[in-house]
Amino acid sequence: MQQPDNPALCSFLNALLEAERAGAKAATVFRHEYAEGPAAVLIEQVRRDEAWCCGMLSGWISKLGDAPSSRTGDFLEKVLARQGLEARLAFLNRGQDWVVRQLQAMIPQLDEGPLRADLAKMLDMHVQNIAECAAFLERGIGAAPPPG
Repeated sequence: MQQPDNPALCSFLNALLEAERAGAKAATVFRHEYAEGPAAVLIEQVRRDEAWCCGMLSGWISKLGDAPSSRTGDFLEKVLARQGLEARLAFLNRGQDWVVRQLQAMIPQLDEGPLRADLAKMLDMHVQNIAECAAFLERGIGAAPPPG
């Protein structure tokens, strides 16, 4: 496969940035709404990871000579429209799964190097967060977290 040219790559990274910004903002809202609940630690982990991804993506877009988008993806409105923690976390997982699929398609096209490594780290974070959200939902909202 041929590595995408900078405009195509920056467009891809900006699409991810907009999605990550939506995820970070959603997790920030969740953090305030569910601060004392059983999902507080999980929500903070997701928020922190989404924020890291936003910074990383913005940095790469700038390094590649483009301007990072300031737009927030439509996902934010969609996830916040869901009622209740279970529905919101399940929908958040759908969004994270979309990001995983995008990264799995793009990473093999990239040359070895720091950008590929950062996107692989982002992929790993999303896979882990999906698994942890799914496990939380499987246990049920009122269940205690597994011993750790």
